[in-house]
Amino acid sequence: MRYQGREVDVEGRVRLVMESALTARDRVGVQDFVLLENYNSEAAFIENLRRRFGEGLIYTYIGSVLVSVNPYKELEIYSKQQMERYRGVSFYEISPHIYALSDTAYRAMRTERKDQCIMISGESGAGKTEASKKILLYYAVTCPINAHMATLGDRLLQSNPVLEAFGNAKTFRNDNSSRFGKYMGVQFDFRGAPVGGHILNYLLEKSRVVHQNHGERNFHIFYQLLDGGDDNLLTTLALQRNPQNYSYLVKGNCPRLSSVSDKNNWKVVMKALSVIGFAEEEVQKLLSIIAGVLHLGNTQFGEGEEGETCITTETHATNVAKLLGVDVSALGEALTHKKLTAKGEEMITPLNFEQAMSARDALAKAVYGRTFTWLVEKINQSVALQEEIYHSGKGCSVIGLLDIYGFEVLQHNSFEQFCINYCNEKLQQLFIELTLRSEQEEYEAEGIAWETVQYFDNKIICDLIEEKHKGIISTLDEECLRPGETCDASFLEKLEDTLGGHPHFVTHKLANGKTRKAMGREEFRLLHYAGEVNYNVNGFLDKNNDLLNRNLKEVMCQSHNQIVSYCFRREEVMDQKRPEMAATQFKNNLMKLMEILGSKEPSYVRCLKPNDAKQPGRFDEVLIRHQVKYLGLMENLRVRRAGFAYRRRFEAFLQRYKPLCPETWPNWHGRLADGVSTLVNHLGYKAEEYKLGRSKIFIRFPKTLFTTEDALQAKKPEIGECKNGFPEWRLITIQSGWRGMKARRRAKRRREAAELIRKFIKGFIYRHEDYCPENEYFLDHVRYSFLKNLRKNLPRSVLDKTWPTPPPSLVEASENLWRMHMRNMVVKYCKRVQPEWRKQMIQKVAASEIFKDQKDSYPQGVGRLFLDSRLEREQINLKVVQTLGSDKVQYGVPVVKYDRRGFKPRPRQLLLTNTFAVLVDKTKIKQRIDYAALRGISVSSLSDGMFVLHMPNEDNKQKGDVVLHCDHVIELVTKLAMMASKVNYVNINPGSITFAVARGKEGIIDFVRGSELKVAKGKRGHLLVIAPQINNI
Repeated sequence: MRYQGREVDVEGRVRLVMESALTARDRVGVQDFVLLENYNSEAAFIENLRRRFGEGLIYTYIGSVLVSVNPYKELEIYSKQQMERYRGVSFYEISPHIYALSDTAYRAMRTERKDQCIMISGESGAGKTEASKKILLYYAVTCPINAHMATLGDRLLQSNPVLEAFGNAKTFRNDNSSRFGKYMGVQFDFRGAPVGGHILNYLLEKSRVVHQNHGERNFHIFYQLLDGGDDNLLTTLALQRNPQNYSYLVKGNCPRLSSVSDKNNWKVVMKALSVIGFAEEEVQKLLSIIAGVLHLGNTQFGEGEEGETCITTETHATNVAKLLGVDVSALGEALTHKKLTAKGEEMITPLNFEQAMSARDALAKAVYGRTFTWLVEKINQSVALQEEIYHSGKGCSVIGLLDIYGFEVLQHNSFEQFCINYCNEKLQQLFIELTLRSEQEEYEAEGIAWETVQYFDNKIICDLIEEKHKGIISTLDEECLRPGETCDASFLEKLEDTLGGHPHFVTHKLANGKTRKAMGREEFRLLHYAGEVNYNVNGFLDKNNDLLNRNLKEVMCQSHNQIVSYCFRREEVMDQKRPEMAATQFKNNLMKLMEILGSKEPSYVRCLKPNDAKQPGRFDEVLIRHQVKYLGLMENLRVRRAGFAYRRRFEAFLQRYKPLCPETWPNWHGRLADGVSTLVNHLGYKAEEYKLGRSKIFIRFPKTLFTTEDALQAKKPEIGECKNGFPEWRLITIQSGWRGMKARRRAKRRREAAELIRKFIKGFIYRHEDYCPENEYFLDHVRYSFLKNLRKNLPRSVLDKTWPTPPPSLVEASENLWRMHMRNMVVKYCKRVQPEWRKQMIQKVAASEIFKDQKDSYPQGVGRLFLDSRLEREQINLKVVQTLGSDKVQYGVPVVKYDRRGFKPRPRQLLLTNTFAVLVDKTKIKQRIDYAALRGISVSSLSDGMFVLHMPNEDNKQKGDVVLHCDHVIELVTKLAMMASKVNYVNINPGSITFAVARGKEGIIDFVRGSELKVAKGKRGHLLVIAPQINNI
């Protein structure tokens, strides 16, 4: 049962704004649709919405459901003062607002320790995303918070612009339409403070990547990158600023928006990624993928000399391969050929022109869709509950926010609309079930007999779609898997055979003559709870398959781009099991979502848009009626009004209406239930008009409440006249006493102010004297003011060296406070550092101690992330791993070894374990280097990657020192020195390095600067290394 908060404040006053507003109902309507007299009339419902919208009142209740109308303009109702106004106040005490619903859910979670969920629905452009932002902002401002929680709150809020950039787009109806469903769960600890979060995403509209309808755009991030990215970034990504140059951005013919600044939004998104915790390298990889998708759209195909399909735009194909980190020839082969497996044998067949174009688009959709999923997972890691800070998440409560697509009926409805409307059928089913359960629980708690409610049960429609073996989804899967020639038409025929005769399913073939005229031959019609929808079957099979050619997956899983290789796992290629179809996957995800929602106490926000032109003040009744129908608002109202229209706790009802009965006015001293009973009997309530529960009065008809409220308004002038035997001389006595008290208070304040001014003047005169009675107040105030100012202006980071100037008497204290504060910030910063970053910082500090100001390549080398390994697990031969046994490889890197005699270069792998390193040639370990025996490491001071491992001469197993070259020499030497505990044994030589060739023989490596890196045999048998000049800024 929904939590009902206090309706009487701490001083005994009752603030029932809903009842007070009833007197203006002819002008502004009722603020709860439950109080509509003609609640079965759709016209009365819409007229009430129109009246409130005309007065700037965008929020209205249906019981505990909030109906919100998009005003298409900024309203002054979302300030911090408004948040405080709704904080801790009962649901009906103040006018309807999204803050009231947010606060009620929050207090219910805290007092009843029950998880909550706020479900936000409505069609595109109705304001769902804005509503979820307002709720998150309310919690961020009003919940108790500390430094860590402030960071978490920032990350939760900053996740919105990131998800909007990658998941929202301009559609015909909305300039910022969410093209995916989102469930965000926010975790709160026992104090009610947010401590973690999690996001689930549903059904991203991947088809938008490759196609947009006229007047629509692709996802925002493409345009933001082109408009906001700096010239160096675009050059790196081989992009041009003009969106018209990219095939995936021109199909909607809408490259620019007057209402949106892509350049400004780019800055917001980049800042948000930084706040959430994305590393610079991750952002670069992410943007490379976005650019790669654009180049992929420009990749065109033609016919070769022998009629085979080939790529005709080599430049774009090369850019795609570079940005996605794959081999260009392998990518070209995969885009023009298909790998098939038959009877255990693999066959490669060429693709025709249409198939190659489809493969290209399928790859673009798959890359973008999986990258979006990776993005959500990365955000989840950033906002997840920190176990090291909060030792257990078991005691946490959750408030979930579901921002999901509303019921969609377009001119042409396809697979996406089918999934969206199926989702809304399930949500409507859950809503009716939970609403009825909530009503029944309240009736039982108050001891009132439950009356059966008549409503449309849409279970029959849900079964029609999802039933095993017979439902539409099962039939669609069977047709996709059936061997032989399958097409959308055969799928429609199978539906007709399986579902023919079902009362909620019609096709052109099964329809009567009148219906047949309104349907195409390739359509089927479902009679949803919200009305009839025709679905065109063209594309259903392809969209349900959503398959990517296996050879394209093989190319992607070998990518050097860490995000791409994460999104395309090697296990996926090895697994012979066919993945779930798109509709079945969506159904399973929807079932899990229903379980999540069913386990929580629900709140509802139903969003409406007043017009399609996005104009403030314009109210389109036809469009509103369409949405009222598809959101099931009339059905919601009928369920809520099936019993009693109005209910209030005894104390609130009696406190408001007690002036209407002589026996209850001015005070009632008996039981509350008896007082309410006496009051309603005096007012002449009939037995069928009301019921008295254990703590509430239930009134069945709104007219009864209206009559009572009108009687109260008529009674107020009589109460204000203070007549009926109250003597006038008493009024005069009270007035004179009150005025005298006010005058005495005013005189006292003046005396105190004059005394305070004298103290300040005297203190200022004696301010340079020792502490004495004449200056003690002034000096105390100066100290207090300094400390108060210091509290507001404390440095917020260890790099901020600002500090307010202290008065002379607080110089020493100020210095101590500064040291304490800096130490405290350092401790907090260290605690916030994640384990992987702590490891990075330790390695970077060690690299700084070794190389800073001594080696030219240090700034570039230390500026990059130090990886756990430069070799993939598959690149290390299995025989080598078996030879090493229990000694696990901690780090691996490709190197070039130079022979001691002749300096012939040989490619090797250098593998580091905890106690030794090994040089590997393919499958054979060529040399083992024990850390204990390592005498030192030598590198040059230039930008080359040469280094020498010095070995003991007396060791017969060693053949002399080891001369190696590595592209990641800063990273490698740092890790090797730390593992071997030889940080102090690294020597940096400016001109040359001498090394032992064998016992008693030495070799020399000479280093000089040049235009490019070159390693060759020099004069006198030396090894000459030419290192390029680096301009360090």
